[in-house]
Amino acid sequence: MRAAGLNTVETYVPWNLHEPQPGVFDFGHGGTDMHNFLHIDEFLRIAKQEDLLVLVRPGPYICAEWEFGGFPSWLLKNVTTVRSSKDKNYMSYITRWFNMLLPILALFQFQKGGSIVGFQIENEFASLSIDDPAYLNTLKKLFIDNGIVELLYTADAPEYTHGIIPGVLQTANVGSMSQIINGIKTMHSRQPNKPNMVMETYTGWFDHWGEYHHTTSAESYLPYLKAILDFPASINMYMFVGGTSFGFMNGANDDTRGMNNSGLKLDTTSYDYDSPISEYGNISNKFTLISNEIIARNPVKTKLPPLPNITAPVKYPSIIAQGQILLADIIDESNEKIISEDILSMEQLPINNNSGQSYGYIVYRQTNLDLPTNSVLKISGYVRDTVLVLLNGKLVSPAPVSAENVKGFGFWQLYNSTLNLNNTELQNATLDLVVENFGRCGYGALDQFQQYKGLTDDVFVNENKLTHWTIIPLEFKTSWNKKLNSWKAVGNTTDTPALYKFSLNIREEPKDTFVSLMTWVKGITIVNGFVLGRHFFIGPQQTLYLPAPFLRKGVNDIIVFEHYHSPGYLDFADHPIFEQVGHVQTLNRGAQLKTLISFFQNLYVMVSA
Repeated sequence: MRAAGLNTVETYVPWNLHEPQPGVFDFGHGGTDMHNFLHIDEFLRIAKQEDLLVLVRPGPYICAEWEFGGFPSWLLKNVTTVRSSKDKNYMSYITRWFNMLLPILALFQFQKGGSIVGFQIENEFASLSIDDPAYLNTLKKLFIDNGIVELLYTADAPEYTHGIIPGVLQTANVGSMSQIINGIKTMHSRQPNKPNMVMETYTGWFDHWGEYHHTTSAESYLPYLKAILDFPASINMYMFVGGTSFGFMNGANDDTRGMNNSGLKLDTTSYDYDSPISEYGNISNKFTLISNEIIARNPVKTKLPPLPNITAPVKYPSIIAQGQILLADIIDESNEKIISEDILSMEQLPINNNSGQSYGYIVYRQTNLDLPTNSVLKISGYVRDTVLVLLNGKLVSPAPVSAENVKGFGFWQLYNSTLNLNNTELQNATLDLVVENFGRCGYGALDQFQQYKGLTDDVFVNENKLTHWTIIPLEFKTSWNKKLNSWKAVGNTTDTPALYKFSLNIREEPKDTFVSLMTWVKGITIVNGFVLGRHFFIGPQQTLYLPAPFLRKGVNDIIVFEHYHSPGYLDFADHPIFEQVGHVQTLNRGAQLKTLISFFQNLYVMVSA
C-alpha cells in the first residue's frame, strides 16, 4: 500500500470476534479459534512502522459482508432490536464493548504518538431510513468519554441525511459516477468548511454462492478515481487489499427485506473482491494504474518503498484420504447433548457460558420413532440454512446434482419443506436433522438482523408434532477438531455425510497454496485444526486460499467435512479458481487413477530422499 503511494489504511473491528461470549474478550491472547487475527495493537504498530496513518471503523455494526455484520450472535438471545436506542439491553452491551475497546485504541491516536487519525461512528446508518439521533449521539459520547480526540466521521450514501451527527464529519460511500459528481457536491454544500472525503468507492465486488465471479477492470474503475481526486476529495478504496472470511465468518444479504429466508444470498469464503492487491498478495494491473494516478497528483514527492517480492503460490501434490468418520458416528459419540421439549435455535442453547451456539452445525435428534411406510417429514417455516436428514444413520434427503436443486428440499429457500422418509415400515427408528448456519445477514433493515440459525419452527412427521428433542451442537472448534481420533478405513463415499482425513507432508518451508474442491459437493475444510472455509459445488469459488503460515514443515493434517459425495482425494492449485458450475462434477475413474499415480510417485520420491 505504501509502495502504491497511499498514506492511510482503513480497517474494521469485528465485535463478534473480540467478545465471543458476553464479557469475555480476546485481543490476541484470549485463546479463541481466531485469536491470531485479533492483535489490533500489533496491526496499529505495523501501520506506523510502514508510515501509514489509520482510519478505524469500530462499529459496533460494520457490515463488511461479515457474519452478522460484526454483531456477536449472543445478542439475539438478549435483545429485541439492534442499532437502536430503544433497546436498553443493546445499548448496555454496546457501552460495555466500547468501554473495553476504545481505551485500547485511544493509546494509538496520532495526537498521542500513534497512527490513528480518525474513527467512524456506526456504518451506513442512514440506509435504514430511521431517525434515531439518540443512538448516534450516545455512540459519539462513548468515543469522547473514552478519550478519543481524533476526527470523528460517519459514512453513508451522500443523498441520505438520517445518519448526520452534529459536529461529526460526513463522508460519502458512492457507487456510480452521478453519485460522485452530484453526491460530493451535495455533501460539500452541507459542510462547506470541511474537507471532502469518499469513504467507500468500489474497486471490485464480492461474490455470493451461485453467482458469476465479479470482476471490475482497471479501465472501468479509473474514471471514478480520477473524478474523486480531481474534485478534489480524499478517497478510500474499498477494497484495496482482498481478504478471506476464514472459518464461518462469511456473511449474507437478504433480498426479501424481511424475516424469511427465501431471499438469502450467502457470501463465499473468499473476499478477493478483484482488488488491486489480491487475496493472496498478488499485484494486478489495477494496482499499477491506480498508483500512477495517485503519484501524479501528489504535490509533495516522498520516497516510496519498492514493491515487495511476491512469492508465488505452489501446487502441492494430490493426496489420498487416509481415514473416514461418518457423521452418524460423530453424532452418536458426542458428549454434549441438550434435552428440550421444543425446538431451540442455535442461539438459545444453554452452552458456552449460556451464550448459545454461534457457528457450525446443530443436530436435532428423535429416537424410538415408529414410522409407517411413506412417512412424511415436515419442517415448518424455513431451514436456516441447510439440512441433512439421516434416518438410522443413513442420508435420506436428496443430494443436489445441479444448481437448480438448491431451490428444493434441504436448502434455505423452501418454505414448509417436506420429505418422504421411508418406503418400508420402521420400528424404533432414529431421525437426525443436521442443520448448518451458512452465514448470518450482514446488511439491511433492522428486521433482517433477527438471524436465528438452526430450526426455529415446529417439525412434524405425518402431521404429528415432534417433541422431546435431543439437541447436539457441532461447532467444529479447533480444540474439538484436533481431538478427532476414531478414524476408520474409507468406506462408502456416495450419499454419505462424513469427515475425511488427509496428510500433507511438506519437506521444505511451507508456501501459500490453494485447496481445490472442484470434485467435492458441499462442506468445510479444516487445516491443522483450524476451519479454513466452505466449499459448494455451484461456485463461483472452487478453491480455498491456504496461507503458508497455516502450514508447518512436516506433516499437516487436513480434514474435509463433506455433506454428500467425496472423491476420496484432495487436489491443490497454485492459483484461485472461480467457476460457476451448473452440475456436480463427475468423479471419473480416470481422474482418480491419475491422482493415485501422482500420490505414489510423490511417496516414492519422499522414500528415496
